[in-house]
Amino acid sequence: MSDLIDELAWRGLIAQHTDMEALRAALQAGPVTFYCGFDPTAPSLHHGHLVQLIMMRHLQLAGHKPLALVGGATGLIGDPRMTKERRLHDKETVAGWVEKLKGQISQFLDFEGPNAARLVNNLDWTQGLSAINLLRDLGKNFRMGTMLNKDAVKSRLNSEEGISYTEFSYQILQANDFLQLYRNYGCTLETGGNDQWGNLVGGMDLIHKLEGANVHVMTTPLITKADGTKFGKSEGGAIWLNPQMMSPYEFYQFWLNTEDSMVVKLLKVFTFLDRARIEELEAQASEAPHLREAQKTLAFEVTKLVHGQEQTEKAIAASQALFGRGELRDLDADTLRAAAKTLPAQAGEIVLGQSTVVDLLVQSGIEKGSGAARRTVKEGGAYINNQPVAREDTERVITAADVLPGGLVLFRKGKRSLGAATVKNA
Repeated sequence: MSDLIDELAWRGLIAQHTDMEALRAALQAGPVTFYCGFDPTAPSLHHGHLVQLIMMRHLQLAGHKPLALVGGATGLIGDPRMTKERRLHDKETVAGWVEKLKGQISQFLDFEGPNAARLVNNLDWTQGLSAINLLRDLGKNFRMGTMLNKDAVKSRLNSEEGISYTEFSYQILQANDFLQLYRNYGCTLETGGNDQWGNLVGGMDLIHKLEGANVHVMTTPLITKADGTKFGKSEGGAIWLNPQMMSPYEFYQFWLNTEDSMVVKLLKVFTFLDRARIEELEAQASEAPHLREAQKTLAFEVTKLVHGQEQTEKAIAASQALFGRGELRDLDADTLRAAAKTLPAQAGEIVLGQSTVVDLLVQSGIEKGSGAARRTVKEGGAYINNQPVAREDTERVITAADVLPGGLVLFRKGKRSLGAATVKNA
């Protein structure tokens, strides 16, 4: 069996650490209780949080005990960003997001057995903390020089906006989380993203000062593209794990469209495939990149991990059906709507018995005018729901027989110019 630290390092999941050999020895000696925190700043986790959940899963599979902390308290404060102050959300909103995040986290960890995971909420020990106790019992252990030296704090202090005392105090609350989990659960390791390094080390130092104990911190790197820019932004924003915020189809497509230069790196980070399989896919990607087997495997594995086997198979079926390699009418309405939304050409609403194939091509912008659209039909280049429109049928009207699940009609010019229209009052 390979060493856990070596495995995590090979996968590219370790950025910074405190005493790696001491941590390696602790992990080898027996079950270590560890934690990772997730602040409810939105109704869903995203791909960045997924890295942390995968790290937690690796540790749990190796026999260690996870504590998944949802920040019901710190979510009300806001971790300082490098650029500007976070908008404060009301308590009811944050409490609702806490429950949503708990549900998502529960998908990735086992809550039964000898190393069962546990969900905790830092509001439980923070809401009863008085201002006097915060300043006397906790604040006394923090030095201003150290607090001011945090990257996010320095960046904000040098900006026009500055930083509020509210966000400045966040690091004390997070440090206290580690202290409370050490005292109540014997937690000796905190993991998190590399941008959290300063906050994580603050908790370690606090435990050492108050308890005289040596604990550990380990971070994952920020996942970036080959050119060093930020990874994981779609046209609509973050790569959300909530299917209502990003459909399984869109999620699948995001990973399927991974650049060749990135795919092996992401296979290591975001999947649990073993080394032999990843090296096999790496060889295939090098020898036959046009087949995109590595991307297909990546998209399948990550979508299955987040959305399950059934939704993944639906996403694949939709992806194939759009290009004529499957039956569109076999797709369910939600999957088809999600797929149609991503198509480059949109014709808007159409009226059955009135709108024609020419209207669809023009309204969608595929053709600039009716004359060009009719020529496309005459040349055999127009399709409705993957079925060719007869060359002589330049006035082909859209009828009820053309309507797909979800009240949609799909059309295209040639092989690649795809579009969708929504049937009015369908």
